[in-house]
Amino acid sequence: MRQPLIIDRSHDLHFMREALILAAEGAVLGEVPVGAVVVYQGEVIGRGYNCPIIRHDPSAHAEMVAIRAASVALGNYRLPGSTLYVTLEPCSMCAGLIVHSRVARVVYGAVESKAGVVQSQGQFFEQAFLNHRVLFEGGVLAEECGAILSDFFRDRRAKAKH
Repeated sequence: MRQPLIIDRSHDLHFMREALILAAEGAVLGEVPVGAVVVYQGEVIGRGYNCPIIRHDPSAHAEMVAIRAASVALGNYRLPGSTLYVTLEPCSMCAGLIVHSRVARVVYGAVESKAGVVQSQGQFFEQAFLNHRVLFEGGVLAEECGAILSDFFRDRRAKAKH
C-alpha cells in the first residue's frame, strides 16, 4: 500500500541547504554548482552534484546522480513517496527521469529561465500524456541557490580574462 506524501515545509529549508553544500562541492571541482538530495521518510537516501565533466558523462546532472543513489539505497528503480531537493530548476532530461522514477515531489531553488522545464519552459510535469503526477515547488532559498551559480560563472569569466 502506498504511503501518503507528508509535506513538512519546515524541512524544505534544511534539505535545500544540504543540496547547496553539495553544489559547493561540485564547484570546487570545476563543475557547474548544482546540488540535489532525495529524501524518503525524513532521511536523505541519495545525494549528488553536477559532475558531467569529471565523469565524462553528459547525463551526470545532480538530480540524475542523486536519484541513481536513492534507487540503489532503496533497492528499487521507483521512488514513490520521495522528495527531490535541487538547487536549480530541472531540465528536460532530469524531469523525464523524475517522472519515470516516480518521485512524488520536487523542490527547487533558483529558476532556470532558459532550460528549466518545471515552470519556466513548457511546464513538463503538467503534460496530459504523463502517467505520473509530480508535485513541485520552486523558489526555496532561491537567492542562495542563484548566488552560488552567479558567483561561479563570474569567477570563471574573470579567470578566462587572465
